[in-house]
Amino acid sequence: MLSLTKQFLRSQIQVSPSAAFSTEVKRRITLYQHPISPPCRAVIMAAKLIGVDLELKLVQIKDCKTQEFLKINPLKRIPVLDDGGFLLSESRAILTYLSDKYGKDDSLYPRDLQARAIIDQMFYFDMGTLYQAMVDYWNYCVLKDNPHDEERYRRVFGPLNLFNETLGVSKFAAGPKFTMADVSLLASVSAIDAIGVDLTKYPNIHSWSDRSQKMVPNYEEINSKGVEQIKEKFRAWEDKFRPKK
Repeated sequence: MLSLTKQFLRSQIQVSPSAAFSTEVKRRITLYQHPISPPCRAVIMAAKLIGVDLELKLVQIKDCKTQEFLKINPLKRIPVLDDGGFLLSESRAILTYLSDKYGKDDSLYPRDLQARAIIDQMFYFDMGTLYQAMVDYWNYCVLKDNPHDEERYRRVFGPLNLFNETLGVSKFAAGPKFTMADVSLLASVSAIDAIGVDLTKYPNIHSWSDRSQKMVPNYEEINSKGVEQIKEKFRAWEDKFRPKK
């Protein structure tokens, strides 16, 4: 009788009702993106760091203004994250969302209020100052097919100097540890490098970039295609407008 009881209990453990009748479906997380976009690549790097599998959907930049895409993001831009029907745009918002929801710990975006505030500070510096200076030059000259504008080009140097000075007293963008701030800025700096700015003139940025790239799994795989696309467009524009040396 005891033997039969053990067999019965063992069978109950092996085939539990929850396992036999589970209807749980793994949530699909989609990213609408284009590899030439540094903010899109920042999200892909963040997902790789956290261990989130993304389904990448290619969106041409010109298609962001179509009626079909406006249903996904009325702000007319990529990246856009679709997490089981929850839609979120703006790369830095996506970085913090992924970290808070799916991070195994809070190392990339700490829960400590002051540590998080410093990361947010660098997000805003990146979005409104460093990356914006590069985008202003890129949009005016390359996308709008205008000749080189030296004033716009030099506007990139000021933010680079500020970031270089910041890294003179800090190993990473927001302190001694690698965080989401570094992910965002790494994508931006890769684009600035791609338009011909000599980063060796900013030694702290140059060494920080090397350190940060090593922190991101498959960094080259994620970034090489997009960076090369920027270089190709920039070279084509240079051949048309920049004076030959």
